[in-house]
Amino acid sequence: MASLRSKRGLLASTAAINAAFLGSVVSVTVGASIGGAQAQTGPVQNNVSVLPAVTVDDAGAARKRSGVVSSQRARSSRAVTVNGRRHAAAPSQSQTLLSQGIGMAGAATGYVATSGTAGTKTNTPLIETPQSLSVVTRKELEDRNVQTLKDAVNYTPGVTTTAFGYDPRFDSFYIRGFDATYTGIYRDGLRQGGGNFAIPKIEPYGLDSVSILRGPASGLYGLGSPGGIVDVTTKRPPLTPFGEVQLQAGNYDRYQGNFDIGGPVPGSDQLYYRLTGVLRDAKTWYPGNDDDRAYIAPALTWRPDADTSFTILSEYQTSRTAASIGNFRTPDGRLTNIYSNDPAFSAMDQKQYRIGYAFEHNVDDVWTVRQNFRFYQVDVDAKYTQIDSIDSSTNLASRSAWRILDSFRTTTLDNQAEARFMLGAIKNTALLGVDYGHSYYNDKIGYGPAPDLNLATMNYGAQAIATPAFSIFNRQSTDEVGIYAQEQARLGGFILTLNGRQSWVSQTTTAGLDGVPSTQKATAFTGRAGLSYVFDNGIAPYVSYATSFSPQVGVDASGLPFRPTTGEQTEAGIKYQMPHLPVLLTAAVFDITQNNVLRTDPDNIAFQAATGQVESKGVELEAKLALKPGFDLTAAYTHLNVVITQGNPDTTGNELSGIPRNSFAAFGKYTFQSGVPVEGLGLGLGVRYIGTNFGNDQNTFENAATTLFDAVIDYDLGKLDRRFIGATMRLNATNLFDKHYDTCQSGYCYAGARRQVIGTLSYRW
Repeated sequence: MASLRSKRGLLASTAAINAAFLGSVVSVTVGASIGGAQAQTGPVQNNVSVLPAVTVDDAGAARKRSGVVSSQRARSSRAVTVNGRRHAAAPSQSQTLLSQGIGMAGAATGYVATSGTAGTKTNTPLIETPQSLSVVTRKELEDRNVQTLKDAVNYTPGVTTTAFGYDPRFDSFYIRGFDATYTGIYRDGLRQGGGNFAIPKIEPYGLDSVSILRGPASGLYGLGSPGGIVDVTTKRPPLTPFGEVQLQAGNYDRYQGNFDIGGPVPGSDQLYYRLTGVLRDAKTWYPGNDDDRAYIAPALTWRPDADTSFTILSEYQTSRTAASIGNFRTPDGRLTNIYSNDPAFSAMDQKQYRIGYAFEHNVDDVWTVRQNFRFYQVDVDAKYTQIDSIDSSTNLASRSAWRILDSFRTTTLDNQAEARFMLGAIKNTALLGVDYGHSYYNDKIGYGPAPDLNLATMNYGAQAIATPAFSIFNRQSTDEVGIYAQEQARLGGFILTLNGRQSWVSQTTTAGLDGVPSTQKATAFTGRAGLSYVFDNGIAPYVSYATSFSPQVGVDASGLPFRPTTGEQTEAGIKYQMPHLPVLLTAAVFDITQNNVLRTDPDNIAFQAATGQVESKGVELEAKLALKPGFDLTAAYTHLNVVITQGNPDTTGNELSGIPRNSFAAFGKYTFQSGVPVEGLGLGLGVRYIGTNFGNDQNTFENAATTLFDAVIDYDLGKLDRRFIGATMRLNATNLFDKHYDTCQSGYCYAGARRQVIGTLSYRW
C-alpha cells in the first residue's frame, strides 16, 4: 500500500489532461513530457502540478502531453557604443528609447535582424553569439499577420508547432524535440511560467519581435529544458509620435480591431508613452467554439537624461476559447468524426494581468546597471464535456462534465551589472547578475456525469448540463534564486564566450484540500562555453558546449527525491552576415542528451526512477535576407532525430513521436517599387513541409508528410491616391488550400488547423 500511495503521489490529475488534449479519461506521470499520459479507467487521485521533468511511460501505455502538470518537454542593450553613447540616432517607432529590453532584436532591416540579447543578455551581434539564435522581426510578424505565438515561430528551424494539431488555447511547441510550453517562454528576458490551464496567452500585436534561442540556456536563465527558449519583446514607447488603427474581418465570423499609439507625453521632454489594444469577436471551424479576446497594454518611459531609462510595462487581457478541442478518440487514440465537446457547457475564460518595469543606467563609459521586474497573474475558469465511451447498440455516447479553476501568479526580478573594457589587446564584456523568481499555482478540478449524446439526432446544446462540484485540489509554490556571470572576450577575430550560473530551487506541493505540504529542494551549476571566429568577410564559424537542469518532484522506491533532469549540448556551426547587405545565413549541427528522465522502475513497477535518457541530434539551416528594395525572405530546413535511448522495453531505441525527421519552411514577399504600374502592390507566398514522423513512441505507425501553403497580398492605397497616404489593405491566408490533415503524438491524434483568411485595413500616421 505504501508503494501504491507513493506512485499516486507522482500522478497528475486526470481532469485537465482530458480537457486539454484527449476527451477520454487518462492520467499523467509527474513532469511528463516525453512520456506523456497513461491510459486509466479508475477514479482520479489527488495529484500535483510540477516543474518540468521528462517521463518515459509504462510499457504499452498510450501517452499524451499533460495540460495539468507544469511540464517541459519543459540588456537592455546600450542604445549606442561606449564611445558614442550620447550621440545615438533616434530609434524607429518600434524600438525603445534607451533600454531595448532583453530579447530586443536590435537593428533590423525587413526580416533580417543583426543583433539581439536573448543569447547573452548583452547587445551582441548574432554572428558573435556561439549558439543558434533566430529573430522574427516586426516586419515579418506584420507581413504574415501572425495571430499566435505558434504562428510566429512556424518558419523557424528546429521548432515543431504541429504535434498537437489545432488548439487556440495554448502556445504549445517543441524546440529541438523538447517541450517549451511551461518553462521555455519568456517575455522581456523574464520567464512567464504557467501551470495546468493557467498559461499566459501572448498577443502578437503587442510584440516588437520574437527571439528563439535553441539549445540549453540554463547558464543565464536557470531551470528549463535543453531544447531552448523563446523570448518575446514587448513594444516600447517611441521617441516620435505615431499611431495606427486596424480593422480586420475573416472567415468563421472573425472580427477584430487593433490600435497602437505612442510618442512623447505632451508638455514633457522626459516622458514617453505607448498604448496598444486589441478587441476580437470570433468563432472557429470547430462547432460552438469562440476565439474572443480583449487586450490593452499601456507603457510609459521616463528618460531623465541620455544615460537613464525607466520603462513601465503593463497589460490586461481577457479571452474566451473552448475548454476542450477536438473529436472523440477511439481507445487506440484515433480520431472519429464525432465532436466530443458540447456548446451548452464549453468555455475557457481567462484573465491575465501584468505589470513590471525595465530600468537601465549607464554609470560611466564602462559600467551599466539594469533591473527588470514583473508581476504576472493568470486566472482560468474552464468548463467542458467529453465523450467517455460509445454504445453502438443504443447509438448513445456516455459523457462526463468537467470544471477546472486555475490561478497562477509569478514574480520575477533580474539584477544585472555589465562592464565593457579593454584589457591589453582584449576587448571584454563582463556581465554579473542575480535573479529571483517566485510562482504560486492553485488548481481546483471537478467532474461528474453529463447527459448522454444521441448519435442519431446529435442533440448538442439541447440538454442542461450541471456544473460539477470540485473534488481535486492542488497547490504549489516555487522559488528560484540564481547567481550568474558571463565573459565575452575578443582578441582579433576570436571571441570567447563563457558563462556560469548557480541555482537554488525550492518547491512546495500540497495535494488535497487538507493535504500536508511537501517541500523538495534542488541546486545545480550550469553554463556555456563557446568560441567563435569572425572573419572580415562576415563568415563566423563557432563551437559551443552548454548544459541545463530542471527539478523533478517525487520520490523513488527508496524514498529518495528524484534527481533533477540534466541536459548537455555540443553544437558547431557557421554564420554568414554579408557586409553592407541585409543577409544572414546560418548552419548548425548539434547533439543534445537529457539524463535522469523519469521512467518506470524496472525493479518495482509501482514506482518511477530517474534513470531514463533522451538524445536529440540534428542539422539546421536558416536564411534571412532582403536582397533588393521591397523583397524579404525567410527560409529554414531542419533534420532532427530524437531517440529514447533509455526508456521502457517497448520504447527504448525508438524515435520520439510527433517530431518530424525533416521539415522545411520558406516565406517570401515582394512589394513592387516605383516605376511600374502596380507600385505599392505586395505579393507573398509561404510553404511549410512537415515530414513523416511516428505517431506513438512504440513506433508502430507513422504520420504522413504534410505540405501547407500560406499567402499574402497587400496594397499601399497611398500609391493610388495621395489622399490615402498611410492606408493599406492586406489579405492573408494560412493553409491556403484548406488541406485536411491529422497528426498523432504519443498514440493520440489531433486535427490540423483549417484554412484561415483574414482581411485587414490599416491606417498609420
